[in-house]
Amino acid sequence: MASTDRSEQFTATGAARAGGSGTLAGRTVSRVGFGAMQLERLRDDRAAAVALIRRAVELGVDHVDTAEFYGHGFVNEVIAEALRPEDDVLVVSKVGAEPASDGPLPLRLAQRPEQLRTAVEANLKSLRLDRIPVVNLRRADTGPGLRAEGDQLVGMDDQLAVLTALRDEGKIGEIGVSNVTPDQLRQALPVGVVCVQNAYSLVARGDEEMLELCRAEGIAWVPYFPLGSAFAGMPKVTDEPAVVAAARALGSTPAQAGLAWLLHHAPNVLLIPGTADPEHLRANVEAGALTLDEATLAALDAVPTRTGDIALH
Repeated sequence: MASTDRSEQFTATGAARAGGSGTLAGRTVSRVGFGAMQLERLRDDRAAAVALIRRAVELGVDHVDTAEFYGHGFVNEVIAEALRPEDDVLVVSKVGAEPASDGPLPLRLAQRPEQLRTAVEANLKSLRLDRIPVVNLRRADTGPGLRAEGDQLVGMDDQLAVLTALRDEGKIGEIGVSNVTPDQLRQALPVGVVCVQNAYSLVARGDEEMLELCRAEGIAWVPYFPLGSAFAGMPKVTDEPAVVAAARALGSTPAQAGLAWLLHHAPNVLLIPGTADPEHLRANVEAGALTLDEATLAALDAVPTRTGDIALH
């Protein structure tokens, strides 16, 4: 069976830190956080959505990832309703897209500086905050997801300039970047990047160079799609025979084994697995307590990287 992390670190609510302790935006946080995108599935049961956030806090989760374009503001509103000041939860949002009700997708790109400012203001309103602790700039000139074209092709320096101005105004605490290349990360370093969100998992490790750069610079690596993609035809961590075997040996689920590998792979990894189900939430948090021995790690490290394209997160 899985062994447990006996860390004596605790959250503001007194719960043990989920997955042990990491650092984000200069704060000590649980290494397992919560990605809120899937809360939109509970639009018809707002009480259940609020209860899920409350349960995450009870389990030791103290950082939540969100965006105004998740459910046209619904997800942010749920987070604002659920969280209390004494929870001391660090909220991370992102800009670079906006809700869209008149297109094939529920969102569209919003990369221009004035759109980024508008998005920050919208996040502040729906989250009921005076300042967003961390805002990630989601770029769109490389995969996966929507690609910028026309007036959405914006230089990164112009985007960082408006986010820096918003930080100077006190509306943003710290700046992160998402869906970037190593060169773009280096370009952004002078503004003080605190986290990077790129698609990354056991089966999609093309960004290993950037993960190491983040580790060297003291930047949190916060992968999205940490178990691969749920989209049809895309590789999934839970389909890998080595992951299934590891899970059997650990007494865990394959998903838990895949998440545990990420935490063992590098000390600056923080996780934001998402779910709308309380049992999946509990399982995701418990993945942080798994210990992988050297043989298991070696077997998982040997899993080949897969390729494919996935939708904008």
